[in-house]
Amino acid sequence: MPAANASVRPVGSANEHLSGSQSLVLEMRNITKAFPGVLALDGMNLKVRPGTVHVLVGENGAGKSTLMKILSGTYTIDGGEIIFKGETLSAQDTSAALERGISMIHQELSPVLDMTIAENIFLGREPAMSEKGVFSRFVDFSKMNADTKALLDRLGLKYAPETKMRDLSIAAMQLIEIVKAISRQASLVIMDEPTSAISDTEVAMLFRQIADLKAAGVAIIYITHKMDEIFQIADDITVMRDGQFIAAAPASEYDETKLISQMVGRTISSIFPKEEVPIGDVVLSVDSLSREGTFEDVSFNVRAGEIVGLSGLIGAGRTEVARVIFGLDAASGGSVRLNGEVLKLRSPKDAISHGIAMVSEDRKAEGLVLCRSVGENISLANLKKFTAGLFVSERQEESAAQRMIKMLQIKTPNTDMIVENLSGGNQQKIVIAKWLLGDLKLLILDEPTRGIDVGSKSEIHRLMTDFARQGLAIIMISSELPEILGMSDRVVVMAEGRVAGELTRSEANQESIMRLATGGH
Repeated sequence: MPAANASVRPVGSANEHLSGSQSLVLEMRNITKAFPGVLALDGMNLKVRPGTVHVLVGENGAGKSTLMKILSGTYTIDGGEIIFKGETLSAQDTSAALERGISMIHQELSPVLDMTIAENIFLGREPAMSEKGVFSRFVDFSKMNADTKALLDRLGLKYAPETKMRDLSIAAMQLIEIVKAISRQASLVIMDEPTSAISDTEVAMLFRQIADLKAAGVAIIYITHKMDEIFQIADDITVMRDGQFIAAAPASEYDETKLISQMVGRTISSIFPKEEVPIGDVVLSVDSLSREGTFEDVSFNVRAGEIVGLSGLIGAGRTEVARVIFGLDAASGGSVRLNGEVLKLRSPKDAISHGIAMVSEDRKAEGLVLCRSVGENISLANLKKFTAGLFVSERQEESAAQRMIKMLQIKTPNTDMIVENLSGGNQQKIVIAKWLLGDLKLLILDEPTRGIDVGSKSEIHRLMTDFARQGLAIIMISSELPEILGMSDRVVVMAEGRVAGELTRSEANQESIMRLATGGH
């Protein structure tokens, strides 16, 4: 970690070592971009040197992904200039960007699920059976599969090129996107939250590949909210806030406190504002719960005012247990009791009627209707509250939405704002808000702060503490051990579909959790 007394350039200035244009592979000058109701980028600057990892940081909504989508040709700019390898780019689109050597791994995965791994990696540039003649129109699947296998072997991935994408986990899909970007032999690779859904082993694999790319002179722009990653791989850091350039410096000039302060414009005293609150009676009892082929004989309980952390490695069965409790999947054995009553959960509707809510790990796919407004999303799970006969009372719906926006401090111009245009942290608050309008007894939070910045994380954690203080029983599933340790009253550790052990707050530490998660005692 860099020294705490390292100096940082004043806000609004660029560091000296990034000022020489001759040593730059990329320079973005005074970039502006507006969407309806939102100025996403306001005179943003970025300078990237070849053969380096340039980490781009800022809170959700700072404009990082928007800036990168402009560079990769997904969006057009409203103003400013992009200079790549000495050439001023104009009329940039995704095809032109790829041809110039700019490749991007997007935060939102978009694989073609019914195509194979090989077909996804080489989509749009499939090898032909011959360069000329009638066979130039036919795909050489043998070569495509062989080339894919070579790429997978290079990263140490044990997947068959012929495997359909829909048969892979989210983590595996993320790795295939990384392979796809590397396969294009780009001179600039953009990685937007590439480790959000992969394990520590796979992260180490990715970092080894990044080191190889650097050695080959490839520049990497890396977006992440994970502090340990930033200081592990960054050569240079650029900080954004509210669509504007804040500062740029070598990573060696930063420490965590300075970086967070520049990102959020304030000092965050505690990312994990856990407080001791009265723990009441048992609300949820899970007894010998099983789902064939997924998990077996899972038992634990959660009390009123208690946050129970559900920990374990990817594939341990944590989310699968939550899905059964919420009625998304059927159990093959065991029982779920709420306040002593055995529940028959045939669907999420049954769970909701009993006061159970679940914030899923994929808020975009399962938690929100992205094309609808903030107000509509907040009221979505409780429309009966605002319905008289066949019609929804817009006045009551608006009033409830405004109340939730104020309570959760959701940053939005108004309730009519389309949810897709908000930051990840604010989207997550909207998912939580829609459940708070009901009569809740149990709240399940699956990766509640995945992909959101430190400021928003702190706010989500504050809300969790507030909910616990009000007597709500909470299950928190998280792959981040600091979050499990920082927010849990008790930790239930799963391994290979079973409960490996249970730890009190005083017993839980990284070593004890990992020992149980990896099958130790």
